[in-house]
Amino acid sequence: MGVWATDVTDMHTGVHERKWEVDSLCYPIRLAYNYFSGTGDSEPLDENWHKAARRIVDTFREQQRLKNDGPYHFQRLTRMFYDNSHNHGLGNPTRKIGLLYSAFRPSDDACLFPFLIPSNLFAAVSLRQLQHLSIDVFRDEDLAGDAARLADQLDAAIASYAIVNHPVHGEIYAFEIDGFGNSLIMDDANAPSLHSLPYFGCRELEDATYQRTRAFALSDDNPYFIRSVAEGIGGPHVGPGMIWLLSIIMRALTSRDSNEISHYLRMLLETNAGTGFMHESFDASDPRKYTRPWFAWCNSLFGEFVVRVANSHPDILEWS
Repeated sequence: MGVWATDVTDMHTGVHERKWEVDSLCYPIRLAYNYFSGTGDSEPLDENWHKAARRIVDTFREQQRLKNDGPYHFQRLTRMFYDNSHNHGLGNPTRKIGLLYSAFRPSDDACLFPFLIPSNLFAAVSLRQLQHLSIDVFRDEDLAGDAARLADQLDAAIASYAIVNHPVHGEIYAFEIDGFGNSLIMDDANAPSLHSLPYFGCRELEDATYQRTRAFALSDDNPYFIRSVAEGIGGPHVGPGMIWLLSIIMRALTSRDSNEISHYLRMLLETNAGTGFMHESFDASDPRKYTRPWFAWCNSLFGEFVVRVANSHPDILEWS
């Protein structure tokens, strides 16, 4: 079973790691929707994909935990706090408000409060994309209706519970909540994140609550925002003082300001330690110190960023 065979969970053959993250089931929908929308080709969306889509909605319903905790639990034999879930692997308690429980964040770190807001926003968008695929490709009105109803529940719960009043920035989105009034006010570099919401279609760039949240996330009021020889957002996964390049790319991808885009492109090129590749993170005071010599997620996103710049701001690339 691999290196995580000793995890205290219902491990299955062929599963590398059983950390439950809501975003893991959103990305396949996003890929399928964008592919079909761009090409009109439905061949990859066969009956197996249809069954998988049904399973995604069923899993989301299960992880609303409206009636009980469900079957998922996870514990790891480790000294790392962020690799474990509280309460015998079930996670911290939540009020049944309709949001999706997530044991872990996109960074693979355990959630403190299980309603991870960026991932729930991503799920709402993904479910509406699945609604369209269910109608246009599968002619499955039942699946389309179920996906739409669940998306409506998520949007309503986010509007009612996920916006908090920050003493400096006003009404912003919390990073995590539990439905009891507790919230975690921060942002993490790994996407979906609060500052990356427009990239995923979760909010328009001009949305007032998003703009206030973005200002918070990209400021010293965010405990994981770092400003030194470079600036960006890090996270608990590799610890304080380390900037993740994902956050710099996302900041640029969610900007329409050519000067800002150019500035962060230069920053990316100047913080790769001369390797020509994007890393996971780098020391904010010395970019020659970094984690992961090759990080496929970040390199792929950087490639997308360069293509977008070439299409929308080709003059920016003239100096490169």
